[in-house]
Amino acid sequence: MLSRHLRGSAAAPQVRAAPGRRLSGRLVSALPVLIAALLGCQEDAQSPTGPEPAPALASVTQALAFAQVSGGWDRSCGVTTDHRAYCWGNNSQGQLGDNTTINRVKPVAVAGGLSFLQVSAGFAASCGVTTDHRAYCWGANERGELGDGTTTQRLKPVAVAGGHLFRQVESNFQHSCGVTYPDNKAYCWGENTDGRLGDGTLTNRSKPAAVAGGLLFRQITAGYRHTCGVATDNRAYCWGLNSSGQLGDSTETYRRLKPRRVAAGTHRFLQVDAGAVSTCAVTTDNRALCWGDGRMGQIGNGRAYLSFWPRRVAGGLQFAKVTAADTHSCGTTTGNKAWCWGANYNGQLGDGTTTSSLTPVAVAGGFSFTQVSAGISHTCGRTPGSVAYCWGRNFTGQLGNGTKTVSLTPAPVAGP
Repeated sequence: MLSRHLRGSAAAPQVRAAPGRRLSGRLVSALPVLIAALLGCQEDAQSPTGPEPAPALASVTQALAFAQVSGGWDRSCGVTTDHRAYCWGNNSQGQLGDNTTINRVKPVAVAGGLSFLQVSAGFAASCGVTTDHRAYCWGANERGELGDGTTTQRLKPVAVAGGHLFRQVESNFQHSCGVTYPDNKAYCWGENTDGRLGDGTLTNRSKPAAVAGGLLFRQITAGYRHTCGVATDNRAYCWGLNSSGQLGDSTETYRRLKPRRVAAGTHRFLQVDAGAVSTCAVTTDNRALCWGDGRMGQIGNGRAYLSFWPRRVAGGLQFAKVTAADTHSCGTTTGNKAWCWGANYNGQLGDGTTTSSLTPVAVAGGFSFTQVSAGISHTCGRTPGSVAYCWGRNFTGQLGNGTKTVSLTPAPVAGP
């Protein structure tokens, strides 16, 4: 997802280096200044597979059963198993969709009574797809990121213009994208600086514009100033800004106005997730690859550097899904365990520490997760039993546990 922003830690974070490698002091002392928007990115709308026993290390008082969660910039959203959308955290621009601008430390229902399949919490806007495959967005709209043909802020869901049906949408920093249903075409709308809409121009769009090239997509993901997708032939493509190699096309070309294939050799992909200035993906043989800005360890291969082509995440884990944020990334394995890597100054890796890591570390607590979604400095996840947990920074209530207290380990999202 969404760009992740303003880390502002008072002290330089500790960082775990991979065995046998020495970490440069520059990484510790020079945090990059990024304004990013998130992404909430894993859009898993599957029904729960069975009850989840409560782990011995946590008391679960969850009142809502979630089918999917999405971590945004300083808030989170989710869809329950009965298709209701909830959001929590910062609401200064109506991005919670409850027809107010009041921040919430617990989930609040998105207004309008719509039934949702999937939701995406972006930078200051949110979007979702309803059970009848209509796309709706709400929140900030300065660049037309709500897609309703205006630049008017909306405090509750408004229909995306154009009459398209969608299977999936994602919002990030002032732009949103979606894949249509059932014909798998890609459309984007909002800010188009650096070509992130992929229509071959630099023109902002307040209504959906077709991504150039005629490709058919299974999934699309909006990053900070770039966009990526997996085509129906399992090849990955990216477009937009490439200042740090986030397009993964093996070049240092500054930007691409149309989709460019990721330089992954013979690899084919199941899923891709665009972060602020990095991107991660899962191959058809369940390998996790990341590329772009890895100076905070968010590429996960044990090194802190820029990579202009995909690098395999260390540890030999078999991944089902990945999620990329600003300076950290996470993923769920085929065995439903969550691992995270990168910066950890607010506990966003969920391992009970604030020590950053260049390679994956296990999320603490013994939980099983079928999906995780990384926000700017927090992460949320959903268990096989439909329980939602969040961890990391919590200054606006983005963990949804009724407090504004940082949590270094998964904390259950409260009932409304």
